[in-house]
Order: sequence, then structure tokens, then C-alpha cells
Amino acid sequence: MWLFLGITFSLGMLIPGNLSFRLQYNGDQVLHIVPETLQQVQHLQHLCNTLMLDLWKPLLPEDISAGADLNIRVPAPLVQEVKNSLDQHMISYKVLIPDVQDLVDQSMPRETNSHRQVPEGYVYTHYHPMEEIYQWMIQIEKNNSELVTRHYLGKTIENRTIYYLQISQSPNKPKKIIWMDCGIHAREWISPAFCQWFVKEILQNYKSDPKISRFLENWHIYVLPVFNIDGYIYSWEKDRLWRKNRAPYKNGTCHGTDLNRNFNSSWGSVGVSYNCSSEIFCGSGPESEPETRALVHFIKQRKRDIVCYLTMHSYGQYILTPYGSTTEPPSNSEELIHVAEKAAAALMGKYGTRYEVGSTSLILYSNSGSSRDWAHMIGIPFSYTFELRDKGAYGFVLPPEQIQPTCEETMLAVTAIMDYIDQKYFPDGAVMLTSGSLSLSLCLGVVLAWSVS
Repeated sequence: MWLFLGITFSLGMLIPGNLSFRLQYNGDQVLHIVPETLQQVQHLQHLCNTLMLDLWKPLLPEDISAGADLNIRVPAPLVQEVKNSLDQHMISYKVLIPDVQDLVDQSMPRETNSHRQVPEGYVYTHYHPMEEIYQWMIQIEKNNSELVTRHYLGKTIENRTIYYLQISQSPNKPKKIIWMDCGIHAREWISPAFCQWFVKEILQNYKSDPKISRFLENWHIYVLPVFNIDGYIYSWEKDRLWRKNRAPYKNGTCHGTDLNRNFNSSWGSVGVSYNCSSEIFCGSGPESEPETRALVHFIKQRKRDIVCYLTMHSYGQYILTPYGSTTEPPSNSEELIHVAEKAAAALMGKYGTRYEVGSTSLILYSNSGSSRDWAHMIGIPFSYTFELRDKGAYGFVLPPEQIQPTCEETMLAVTAIMDYIDQKYFPDGAVMLTSGSLSLSLCLGVVLAWSVS
């Protein structure tokens, strides 16, 4: 019954260029709770299960624990009932977001598409719908043809094309690879915003920054700005808080798989749901989704060359290492933590933002089927998940004024990881010779020696 009470539609909220109606969250509140006792934990679990409240952190009622943060979105018609229940059980709470719709409105562009100049004058401090991101990718390639090429990765469940960008000097030369993807969860808009910012910073600064110039000489950098394209579009056009892809299940009565629980890394073992209406539904099987299969196929073909896998998410301010399904650390755990700590220190140096570093299962919650764990399990040595700003004051509806500081500090963290890896693989700063370039060098050496003699 709460679904009918909590979901309202506004006839006045037409989407620019689209006749669909956008879901409203007027009066919905996000509450922050830190349960103190087992009895409080059990009552909160009961509330979440019976009222089907939207858990933001953690994602499952069974992961609620004493002394740990709990953030829940409560639909407007249930706010007073939930607060009364918390008061009766002497559970303290704080209102993090008094009206979710206010923040949703702030994140949406005020201009219609016809007035937004895209991609000329592209504004990196705004969130952009998928149509504009597609245009941006085309223009980025056109304007930087010496460094950037756009490539086909695959198709989504709704038959949209997934593209990634390759950035490097000598793009056809065999090199090691650094991979970054964004937007695996539709509602985490700060993630695609960062991928675009990252590309902008690389292209603007590679001529003046010796470090970035060295990265492009030594590496191919692959960037996938939006992985979950169908879900991202749905979050713009219908439901700002949509998380999953748009795969239909049960004859279309429910939709969507959590793509970050769909990889074949202890798939379905922990921190998932088999209910297709759940936010963390893991799919009908490992790699059941075309988006997942496209990425898996691509990575497997290049896994010998991919040294670093980065996947950008929100929120919580974490740099997470494998694994999420077990507390047993990977063989290079100490190095992974060391590098992540260097990244967190670099990030904090900008605005003082603190990120927690560690294994997902130890510092956040257990989950299985993640792309981070899968990438490490198939042999990619450095694999990290970034959970970007913030700690919960805005959560999944981070306002646009947070884009620039978030991206600036995250850029420092990512380049710290890249710098460590670059120095590890190229300790003398030299570009690794391929067999072809080595043969050419030997030939030149023979010619020079002959001419001198």
C-alpha cells in the first residue's frame, strides 16, 4: 500500500524533449540512525522489511548493525509513522535530507536541450543527460584526434550502444592498459561526471604536466563514461533514484539487475537478492546482462595488458580493495592498501576530505559479483572501487556545486595510483620497448656502427 501512497506524479514536471512524467519525492526524508543495541537493530530491520523503506546505507536490512551508520529514505506518507516508531523504541535519529525532491530539482538542468550548447561550451560542473554525453564523446574525439579514439564496447538490454574512449600517444602501439568505468549504478550521477572531468583534465594538461605526458607515452588509458546507459537515461526521464539496468523480469512486472552484482566473482553468494524487485537483484545468473557480458568479453581479451581497473561509484568516501565476498585478503593486499592510502592522502590534501581505505567486506559490507573483485580474480593486479562524496548529507543526490571539488580531489587520488603503477612498471621513466621497436633500435644501432667504422 505504501507504494501507492509514497509515489506521486506531477503533471507540471514534463521532461525537456520528452513527454514522460518524472517520479516525485516531495516530502520524502532521509534519516540517519546509529543503532546502539541488538534490540534497536532488530526493530530497524523489522521497520525496513515491513514498510519496504529505501535503504541507502547499507543496502540490506540484515547488514544493519549496532554502532554502524544507517541511512534510509522514508516516503512522505510514512515519515511521521516511522519517527513515532523510532521514538517509542528510544532510537535516536537525525534528518539528513528534509525533502529529497528539493535536491533532485537542484541536480536537474534548468535549460532545455535546445538552449544548452553541447558539446561546444561543455560545462563540466553540470550533470549531463546521456544524449549530451554521447555528443561530448564525439566532439572530444574530433577535437583531440591525435590522442583520443572512440570505440564500440557492446549493446545494452534496450539496444543502446556502449562506447569507451581510448586516450594515449601512439594509440596503435602495444602498451599496458589502465581501465576506468563510471555509471554502473544509474542514480550515482557524480560518477559519470568524474569520468568526463578526468578526460578533460588529461587532455588539457598533458602538454604542460610531465607526469600526465609520461602516462600517455607509457599507457593506453581506457575510459567508459557511462556503463549502465539504460538505467542512467531512466534516472533522468522517470526515476532519479533508479539504480539498476532495465532488464525485464517476470513478464515485465519488475525490471533491472544490479550490474555490480552480476559478475562471475562468487556470484550470488552474499550481499545480494534473488528478488527482481530488489535494488540488489543479482540477475538470473552470472553475466546474465548484455552490459556485463560486453565488459567481460572486452577485459578478457586484454587481461594480460590491463594492469589497473578503476570503477567509480558513490557515496560514502571509500577506496575499496578486493574482496567483498570474503575476509580473506588477496595475495597483494599490502601493496593494494599501500597504494590506496597514498591516493587517499593525495585526495585529502586538496580540501581535507577523508576517505577510508580497505577491503569491502571489512570496512563497508559484504557483497558478491562485483566488477572490482572479478577484475582482480582474473589476474588484474590493481583493482579498486571509489565511493565518491559524500558521507550522507546528500547521498545519491549530490548537488551540482559539489561536482568540481569532488572531481578535483578525486583526480589527485587517481593520478596518485597511476603514478605509483607507472613508476613500478617504468622505474627509469622510459617507455617499455615492444618487440617491433626493439628490432628497429637494433637495426639503427647496426647502421650507426657501420657508418662510424
